[in-house]
Amino acid sequence: MRKTENQFSGRMHPEGCACCGGSHEEMANEMTRRNFVRMAGTGALGTVALPGISWAALAADQTGERTVPARKPLVVKPIFTCEIPSPRKQTSWRSWGGIQTEKDVIAELARIGEELRALGSRADFPVRFLPLSDVRKTEDLNKIGDLDSADMFLVYAAGGGMDRFNVLNKMGKNIIFFCRHLSGPVYLWYEIISPRYLRQHTDALAVKGIDENDVVIDSQDELLWRLRALCGLKNTAGSRILTIGGAGAWAQPLEAVMKPVQEKYKLDVQNVSYEELGKLITDARADNSLVTRARTRADQYLNDSGIRLETDRKFVDNCFVLEEILVRLMEKFNCRAVTINNCMGTIMPLSETTACLTLSLLNDEGYLAFCESDFVVVPAGILMANISGKPSFLNDPTYPHDNIITIAHCTAPRRMDGKKLEPARILTHFESDYGAAPKVEMLVGQTVTNVMPDFAFNRNVGLLGKIVSNPFLDICRSQIDISFECDSIKVAERMPGFHWITVYGDYMKETGYALNKMGIEFENLG
Repeated sequence: MRKTENQFSGRMHPEGCACCGGSHEEMANEMTRRNFVRMAGTGALGTVALPGISWAALAADQTGERTVPARKPLVVKPIFTCEIPSPRKQTSWRSWGGIQTEKDVIAELARIGEELRALGSRADFPVRFLPLSDVRKTEDLNKIGDLDSADMFLVYAAGGGMDRFNVLNKMGKNIIFFCRHLSGPVYLWYEIISPRYLRQHTDALAVKGIDENDVVIDSQDELLWRLRALCGLKNTAGSRILTIGGAGAWAQPLEAVMKPVQEKYKLDVQNVSYEELGKLITDARADNSLVTRARTRADQYLNDSGIRLETDRKFVDNCFVLEEILVRLMEKFNCRAVTINNCMGTIMPLSETTACLTLSLLNDEGYLAFCESDFVVVPAGILMANISGKPSFLNDPTYPHDNIITIAHCTAPRRMDGKKLEPARILTHFESDYGAAPKVEMLVGQTVTNVMPDFAFNRNVGLLGKIVSNPFLDICRSQIDISFECDSIKVAERMPGFHWITVYGDYMKETGYALNKMGIEFENLG
């Protein structure tokens, strides 16, 4: 059969192949129509010409050693609420709870302060706690000057009425309620947080933006993972990503995908066209200092004892040239995320290599780099990286069987735990047998979180697994077999969308909590 290039993925497929979600004629018509749509990073989509971006200008903007933008700290405002009762004769004069005197309040404020200091020292994500405020009545909230500067409120609900909670909730920030059962003096709201506040004296949740997952009893660990999730959410929602060659949506209508991307993730999508990139590459190759620097960095990379080169060295050098161009572009656009559309076709004659190794290098440095510009999955990749503080691996899943599934792609990071570089073979990109792509030998026995976004942005599915092997099948180069405990047929029945995101570690709770805040259901398959 004659082969044609799929305009969604850049792959060469037999004519009439339906693996990418539609006929080639349908996809070509769709892509042609989309090219008329414009994007300015505010919700509109398409290709934007960016005159004035030249390699000379990008090189001149260099200020020295590159600095990868760090995650922004989650700013937490802790608020202690209580009331000190006065005895009254022959009537009930105090509510439940162990905070009854000024002495109790002083001891509790000290206890909370120590717990916050311990949380800050344990956190593997950036977090900053504002001074603890003591609220005895609703009017006291007006005297607190730093409420607006907080990302969220951490309310220690020892006592008092729910009117103060309503005032805080109207500010539109996330709220976590902490109540004591056994970790100190018991709190009043340990008894009544559900019927009085969450359900507002009814049988159903009645407070906008708050549910049972926003209540923590006693446990500092439970509090910590929620803060980790909210830090990831803060660094994802409204963040900027640079696309090369425009946004994509795998086999979906682009507008149907980008609308929820804007509504739920609020991503600021900026674009550099392939025409612009081609000019940058041409000029960059004429920059002897850049070419020399790229070769030196490639030497250092290949001299790593964990690396085996099994492709033409020139492809690796060209990957390092492309890597520096993308870093400079991200600096220009003030972002740390980039994705390349048509990375299995269009980019190859421009860069004279594949983007696979380049994207792997960027992820290892702390940038967020994704292939294919598939915005069905890229937002989840950004979220998972910001939750975990580790690179996220965008991959193709296969069919689950016998409690095993193989996932693979040619752009895997080596620094999957955020620290150590895993061994890797540098091969050609599989489908094109061209360029440089890493086959990363991921850590056998490592627990991984797998997130499967659906096409409609209504539901994500999570699957916790363990790496059992690094096979070498005739598929994308970085490939792992993952074992899982859930029934294989259930996984097959419940897995939505196409691409997955995989990160080292167990972040199932954080993922579900963060997605829920964006109105996306999370189904945990365990």
